[in-house]
Amino acid sequence: MDIEKFRKVLEERRRICKETNDEWDYGINQCFQEETKILSKDIDSTIEFLKTECAEDEYGWISEVMDYVAKETQSRKFVDCLKKLKSKFPKTWDAHYEKCIIYAEGELRD
Repeated sequence: MDIEKFRKVLEERRRICKETNDEWDYGINQCFQEETKILSKDIDSTIEFLKTECAEDEYGWISEVMDYVAKETQSRKFVDCLKKLKSKFPKTWDAHYEKCIIYAEGELRD
């Protein structure tokens, strides 16, 4: 996974969100697509990133595309990793993350 590129896309995502306050902005959609592409390219390195290097705020942004990544990769390991991150981020874990993981799991065809 290209962590540097991923973090640049997140930076752009934050900038657009702050400037437009419009969750349906074209630029945000472009960021979603790029995040999905980066996270899906090498799912094993993405899982390793989530386990070891992912910051709490990054995980929050990743939650927006979890289902897209699951659909693209069809990786049960990815969804299982997402579930295990509850212990890594216990202070901010909430129903939002649970719902995002349910949607991601729903994209698996197994």
